[in-house]
Amino acid sequence: MNHVLIVDDDTDSATTLRELVRADRFSVAVAHTLRDARRQIALQPPDLVLLDLQLPDGNGLDLFSDPQLINDSDIVLVTGHASLDSSIEAMRRGAADYLVKPIAMQQLQRVLTRCGARPASEAAPAPAPTPRDPAADGGRFGLLWGQSPAMRRVYEQIHRVAPTSVTVLITGESGSGKELVAQTVHGFSRRHAGPFLAVNCGAISPHLMESEIFGHEKGSFTGADRQHLGFFERAGGGTLFLDEITEMPLDLQVKLLRVLETGRFMRVGSTQSIQTDVRIIAATNRVPHEAVAQGKLREDLLYRLAVFPIELPPLRERLDDVPLLARHFLEDISRREGAVRRFDASALRQLAAYPWPGNVRELRNAVHRAYVMADGEAIDAQWLPLPAAEAAPALPGPGGTPAITLPVGVSMAQAERLLIEATLNACQQQKERTAAVLGISLKTLYNRLKEYAGEPPARP
Repeated sequence: MNHVLIVDDDTDSATTLRELVRADRFSVAVAHTLRDARRQIALQPPDLVLLDLQLPDGNGLDLFSDPQLINDSDIVLVTGHASLDSSIEAMRRGAADYLVKPIAMQQLQRVLTRCGARPASEAAPAPAPTPRDPAADGGRFGLLWGQSPAMRRVYEQIHRVAPTSVTVLITGESGSGKELVAQTVHGFSRRHAGPFLAVNCGAISPHLMESEIFGHEKGSFTGADRQHLGFFERAGGGTLFLDEITEMPLDLQVKLLRVLETGRFMRVGSTQSIQTDVRIIAATNRVPHEAVAQGKLREDLLYRLAVFPIELPPLRERLDDVPLLARHFLEDISRREGAVRRFDASALRQLAAYPWPGNVRELRNAVHRAYVMADGEAIDAQWLPLPAAEAAPALPGPGGTPAITLPVGVSMAQAERLLIEATLNACQQQKERTAAVLGISLKTLYNRLKEYAGEPPARP
């Protein structure tokens, strides 16, 4: 029988919790102070601690100051004084979850089900892998690379939240590596041996999304000729990564919120709910509160997802990491292609001077393009994007400096055409070089030039 310790100075609240827990066939002990809690833990180590924050002899978080005392116990904060700061601090110290009074029975049931899923006689699950210091691992932290202060802050957050079961919301620009952050959180969690499934909510038809996420029963709609297991079932025991969560239809966000609150869901066409054991990590390239204001994200879902927010910095805010990332990408490409190449000093300087609006994804593509275009083992700056100050060569300006002049009122399409044609002339009609300077794909450049072929020349 699993053992639960309730630490709460409110006698009525503790009594109610004790009866609810005892009804679920758990052994229960109650403590009204931190001192009493420590004594109870020493007498019988609990599998689960339901811990209030405000106690007569201190803050409930003080219990984390003695890790040997709490050992393998899951600690769930139970409080009527909730705040985002307190929840984040609790997760950083190792809390497994966070419940707000008055506690919904479904939420308590979810916590008890997770605790009772492992018999008391069974050995504790394998501990989460311990992250290595990126400074001692060549700048690597899980699947992430970088040693800048901004990335070290991200590493510290991942290190704190990974061993817990709380939901995580990752924000950051497109191409900044949000899925790699999610995979790293999973890799350092107690679920690391379970599946990691990634779902891009913007890539699934709204009509099919509910079926893909929750599954469906045979005959539930036209074309449903067999039972289909959704992502929640396939990710059982592991992590489900919901990328671009703001692209999920609002009616489906309501159902996702219910799953997060109760730990149960229903397949499309079914009347029976299914218990789920999945950790949710969500991500968006939008500013969350702006997405709420625009009607793209439910506010109640935001607060349920953002128990532990992680903001990933854009590459332009950590340019010191660019040479490290570029070398990593180049080594990976060289290994796959079978020919070793290296950057010379001028190439690394130019890479570190470019703002990378497409973030890490753009850097990886630029390295791959430079690898393909290099004549020998050394890669110079010829095929790499130029810094913004040098990326608009065109007609001679004052003093002979290449420049283009655009009058106020010119359309974006005209400005784009003038820039492309001027850069093409400055690059002596070398299309690969032009695409590299502009930071666009060769296919995009060919498509633009094809559009311009049948039109009169653009005028500034």
